[in-house]
Amino acid sequence: MFYHVCFVVPDIERAMSDLTRSTGARWSVILEDSLGEWDYRLAFTKGGPPYIELVQGPPGSPWDSSLGARFHHLGCWTDDVTKSSARLSGAGFPQEFSACPLGRPYTYHKVDSIGGHVELMDISRQERFLRSWDPGAEPTTATIEGTALS
Repeated sequence: MFYHVCFVVPDIERAMSDLTRSTGARWSVILEDSLGEWDYRLAFTKGGPPYIELVQGPPGSPWDSSLGARFHHLGCWTDDVTKSSARLSGAGFPQEFSACPLGRPYTYHKVDSIGGHVELMDISRQERFLRSWDPGAEPTTATIEGTALS
């Protein structure tokens, strides 16, 4: 089960405004951060899962916004990124990016039939995620592997 859907956007403020006006979405503040050589900006909706994530990234990054606005991934919690990543790769969904060597416990796996990726995020990051993006929200127990989906 997924907990968020991500879109890469060339103008994060515009995308946030448009989604607020069209759907009533409420947003976190925009985070400016870096991973490896890439600086990026991101925001999440508030109000519980499933969340919407918007990412604005530089050319050549996994979130290259110069390619236009588009669906990027479905984010899933997992009990074991390495094990789940190997399972997805073995099932024909190749790993296209791993942030693990850069100190972040997640990977992206290409799913051609949906035109995007599945992101595997280690469940150990869930408490930090909720504290940062949606304080007061309840944790979810659903993971892609290891525990029963709820």
